[in-house]
Amino acid sequence: MTEAVFLFPGQGSQFVGMGKALHEVSQAARATYREAGEALGFDLAAVSFEGPEEELVKTKNTQPAILVHSVAVLRELAARGVRPSAAAGHSLGEYSAYVAAGSLSFADAARLVRRRGELMYEAGLERPGAMGAVLGLDGPAVEALCAEVTEGVVCAANLNSPGQVVVSGDPPAVAAALERAKAAGARKVVPLNVSGAFHSPLMESAYQGLRGALAEVEIRPAEIPVVANASAEVVREPEAIRESLARQLLNPVRWEASMRRLIADPGSPFLEVGPGKVLKGLLRAVDREAVCDTVAEPADLERVAP
Repeated sequence: MTEAVFLFPGQGSQFVGMGKALHEVSQAARATYREAGEALGFDLAAVSFEGPEEELVKTKNTQPAILVHSVAVLRELAARGVRPSAAAGHSLGEYSAYVAAGSLSFADAARLVRRRGELMYEAGLERPGAMGAVLGLDGPAVEALCAEVTEGVVCAANLNSPGQVVVSGDPPAVAAALERAKAAGARKVVPLNVSGAFHSPLMESAYQGLRGALAEVEIRPAEIPVVANASAEVVREPEAIRESLARQLLNPVRWEASMRRLIADPGSPFLEVGPGKVLKGLLRAVDREAVCDTVAEPADLERVAP
């Protein structure tokens, strides 16, 4: 394998010990963690490898930890001659995708996602929110249910796959939407343990803060197609990238549509690059015929890029 469509995971894929085995065997990974520490001003490797978990799960730490692990794998794959033909990333993973595309420097991306995590947490304190997963109903059905809720703001936040949609908004409105989903025949509804109503209008203050942070970094044209969360379309030009990354916070992650957009251009297999196997599962739920491998550990690299 010399080319693949790279998929980069988002928040929720973290675990204590992530990246440690790769760091031990890969010069590219060690350089990546060293560069991250210099960019962020603290030892992210220690938090990723040793925890404690209550530190790693803080949004301001989780987001750079996942990005850095993903970029470490990306760089080791490049050293072995495997490069992306196109890319997409789930929520914060879109920053990893733009590093892969040459649009964002790694140091800028690390600082941006650290700031993004802080802003999202602060927005959750300013206006507390909730999120919940709906399993067994499709996106249009869940969006229609949300539109009927009168207890506050609630909207579809993650349109992940057929039958998996996450809703986000004011806590009473999210609770009402989950009850409506159960009544409409959802197989299961799951309240999520989150610090805010991500990908919803409740993130307005975070959106404004992130726009300011994005305005201060250099963004270059993408060297490969990157399918953006907010539009599920290819976004390659610097100002469009800047706006797309900011709009993410207010708009749903259109992951199912993004995968259909990438599947429509056949040829390359898919690689999930970074911690976890969530995106492989979501891709297979969209298209059972899609070929996807996961790359996070040294053994994975030996399998896909010996």
